[in-house]
Amino acid sequence: MTAVPLSILDLAPIPTGGTAGGALRDTVELARNAEQWGYRRFWLAEHHLVPGVASSSPAVLIAAVAAATRHIRVGSGAVLLGQHSPLQVAEDFGTLAQLHPDRIDLGLGRSGLAKYVEFAKAATGDSAPVTAPEPAYVDGLPVPRTARGGSLSKARLEQLEGHALLLGDTGRSDYADQVREVLAFLDGTFRDGGGREAHAITAEHAALQVWVLGASAGPSSRAAGELGLPFVSNYHVTPSTVLDSAASYRDSFAPSPRLDRPHLVVSADVLVAEDDATAQELATPFAGWVHDIRHGDGAQPYPSPDEARRRHWTEAERARVADRVQTRIVGSPETVVERLEVLRRVTGADELLITTVTHDPKDRLRSYELLAGAWSRS
Repeated sequence: MTAVPLSILDLAPIPTGGTAGGALRDTVELARNAEQWGYRRFWLAEHHLVPGVASSSPAVLIAAVAAATRHIRVGSGAVLLGQHSPLQVAEDFGTLAQLHPDRIDLGLGRSGLAKYVEFAKAATGDSAPVTAPEPAYVDGLPVPRTARGGSLSKARLEQLEGHALLLGDTGRSDYADQVREVLAFLDGTFRDGGGREAHAITAEHAALQVWVLGASAGPSSRAAGELGLPFVSNYHVTPSTVLDSAASYRDSFAPSPRLDRPHLVVSADVLVAEDDATAQELATPFAGWVHDIRHGDGAQPYPSPDEARRRHWTEAERARVADRVQTRIVGSPETVVERLEVLRRVTGADELLITTVTHDPKDRLRSYELLAGAWSRS
C-alpha cells in the first residue's frame, strides 16, 4: 500500500436536541484531537440557512480552530465564491495567514445555488419514475450514478431562490476569473478594468495555500488545472463524477509558481467503529439526512439511530440517495482502511479528505481516532 496523508472536512453538525454553540465547541475539540492523531489538515465547510449545520462562517471558525491548535493546517472546504467577493476572501484569509503563517488553507468552491435552482426548475414536472442506480464498479471502486427522476416542490424552489438572493448568489460570475482575482490580490498584482492597482495589504504575499474544490469535470477542475492549483474531487458529494473530475484536472494542469505537478485530494464519507455491526448501527441516520439535503428542506439536525428507524421510506426516496449510501465507507478500522485504499488506488489521490457525521459527537471523535490508528499501521 502507498501511504498518503489523511485530512478532515467538518461541518460542525448539529444533532437533534443539540445547539449551534455546542456543535461549534465539538468541532474545536475534534480539531484539537485530530492534531494529536496526526491528520494533516482540518477544513471547515460553508453551509447556510439550514438547522443541521453550524459551519456557516468558515473564516471565523477557522480562526477559532487555529487558535486552539498548534501545527495542523486549518482551512476552508470551501469558501463559496458565488457568495463572496474575491477581495473579501483574500483579505479574510490573508488576515488569518498573517496570524497563523504557513498553517492556513484557502479552499475555493462555487456556490452553485442559483444554478441549482435553474436546473431544478427545468426538471420540475418530470414524471419519470425515480429508480436507484445500478451498482457500478471501476477496478473495485463503487461509482454509481445519481438517481434520475423526481423534482423539488414549488415551495422549496421559491425558498431556494430566496436563499440565493440573501447570499448574493446570482450565478452569473465566471468562476475562473474569480479565482484569478483572489490570486492577484494575494500576489499583489491586481488591476481593475481600467488598469488601476488595488492592494489588499493583509492578503499580499500571505503564507497560505490556495485550493480548488469541485464535483465534476467542469469549471472547477479546469480552473484548478489551468491555474496550477491543487484540486479536491468531492467523491462524497457526487461519487459518479470523481474519475471524470480527476481526469479533467490532470488533463488541464499547467505548472505554476504554486505547484509544479498535479496534486489531487479525494473526499470520502467515512464512519468507523470497533466492529462492522456497530458502525452500521451508527450509520443508520445517514440516508435520511442526505435525502433531506437533496430533496427536502436542507440539512436537518442529525438524528439518532432510534429516531432514524422511525422514518417511513418509499422506494423512490431510497433510490434518490442510493449512490451516497453505496459509497459511504462504513465499518471496522480494517474494513474502512481496505476500502479507502481502493479509493486512493483507483483515483490516484495524493491525499484523502475524510468527513464523518454522527448523532453523538463522541462517536465522531472515536471514528477519527480509530481511523488514524489503523491508517498509521497499514
